[in-house]
Amino acid sequence: MILILGSSGSDVKVLQHRLTKAGYEVIESGTFDEQTLDAVIHFQRANKLVVDGIVGKKTTSHLLKSGQSYWLNQSDLEQAALDLGVDMACIHAVKAVESKGLGFLDDGRPKILYERHVMRRRMQKNGLGKIAIHNAASSFPNLVNNKTGGYQGGASEHYRLSLAQTIDNNSALESCSWGLFQIMGYHWQTLGYSSAQEFADLMQQSEGNHWQAFTRFVKADKSLHKALIAKNWAEFARRYNGPGYKKNHYDIKLAQAYDSYKPMNVNDLARAN
Repeated sequence: MILILGSSGSDVKVLQHRLTKAGYEVIESGTFDEQTLDAVIHFQRANKLVVDGIVGKKTTSHLLKSGQSYWLNQSDLEQAALDLGVDMACIHAVKAVESKGLGFLDDGRPKILYERHVMRRRMQKNGLGKIAIHNAASSFPNLVNNKTGGYQGGASEHYRLSLAQTIDNNSALESCSWGLFQIMGYHWQTLGYSSAQEFADLMQQSEGNHWQAFTRFVKADKSLHKALIAKNWAEFARRYNGPGYKKNHYDIKLAQAYDSYKPMNVNDLARAN
């Protein structure tokens, strides 16, 4: 996609977010205005690109490379081990089996999956009236529904989210699974976040924040946390992945991944640092 002066929408907002991360002062309004144009021109000049104020593949690629602080680093993993009270081999095993690869799309936005059936439940939970819910479901069945489905995958899930936010912002944020571990937004209160918006904002910043959400999720379930500490992979997989874990051999995969890493005591890790 080509972005120029006057463009608007979620792609422009992503551009502005990336410019902000790269150190340029830009208001993330979703409108490609003069301020954004000025930042793009300065960025292109600093990176020896064609200085035309047009954002295409080359400018986008350089922006992504300049703002890779959202990727996971070793200190994130070490902090997770300390928070959970497990050795690094446990963390590497969970990362290998449960984290599903990368937590961000190529355009710099976190991976999400919007759940239309959850949206209906969250609207009810958040006090929207029956008439409002009925009208939303009738007008936008792909966004509000009793049934699962409507998935489009990738960046298109952000488009679905942006549409759902026009119906009810908090319910929409709560209806997505976010990041590396695809943790549902409606867990925000249980996990100690101040709001669904704060949770979503943090998920958009870094994979380190994805790990923090995961550690909070594990610690919020005492039995799940106990299973991880004990390296009871079958119990951990059952509680984290559900009763169908055996079909996908999650417990076996976790055990094999754990055995492939040399365990390191977290106290030794802390002393070494």
